[in-house]
Amino acid sequence: MTPTEVRARLAAHGLRPSRALGQHFLADPNTARRIVRLAGVQAGDRVVEVGPGVGSLTVPLLDAGAHVCAIELDRHVLPVLAEVTDGRDVEIVHADALTVDWAVQLGNGQPGDAPWAMVANLPYNVATPLLIRALETAPMIGRFLVMVQREVGERIAAAVGDPAYGAVSVKVSYYAEAQVVGRVPPTVFVPKPKVDSALVEIVRRPAPTVAVDDPDALFALVRAGFATRRKMLRRALAGVVDDAAFAAAGIDPSARAETLALADWARLSAAAGGSGASDAD
Repeated sequence: MTPTEVRARLAAHGLRPSRALGQHFLADPNTARRIVRLAGVQAGDRVVEVGPGVGSLTVPLLDAGAHVCAIELDRHVLPVLAEVTDGRDVEIVHADALTVDWAVQLGNGQPGDAPWAMVANLPYNVATPLLIRALETAPMIGRFLVMVQREVGERIAAAVGDPAYGAVSVKVSYYAEAQVVGRVPPTVFVPKPKVDSALVEIVRRPAPTVAVDDPDALFALVRAGFATRRKMLRRALAGVVDDAAFAAAGIDPSARAETLALADWARLSAAAGGSGASDAD
């Protein structure tokens, strides 16, 4: 849909974008088709779309032949979404993606089933926790192509040495490979956000590259390390990791959090007693 069409749909139902819900409706058919293309959506694919809004991306997904499970929190836009997708292969679900039971909604998956893909223009204010929760609790979603705020996308996909590298980067890398595959200007949204957006591709790993007994302990250590990222790890992790653990893990205690890759954090967590870690094949 064009900006004029989006505004007309909203006006016809007496609606305005919700600032509280972080709504910025996609209003550019070329960008919508670009997202579908980058996501590699083909006929017969199963796609979950979070925050479909008025259906600007939903319709191109359906045009590509996908079955779409559209999860929308805002009950006010549901009539618009139903109107533009009437008669199509779509299941519209009124639910919060931050609390939805993915196994109930998408199924646990059977041998031979193709995994789901998440293709979505995610609300800015919940993009990071939503993606992390999906990685943690929705193994049936095998790949993602999501549009998020640019700095969020860079953080999700960052590797050691990148300015945006942080605790979120480490956690995403445990579950998946991520990369920024495109940028989107504010001009393609209604209303226009104040920042650019990024298109991020996330592909779930068959298994994490490190094996840990307690991922929660690993990520708690990572969060503690990045909480004061300008400090040396010796100071940032004081009372949590002692000199003997640093030595056992082969980690320089004068290093800073942003210099450690996932495997380094796993060794440090194991040495500190947080988990038994080893490199996974």
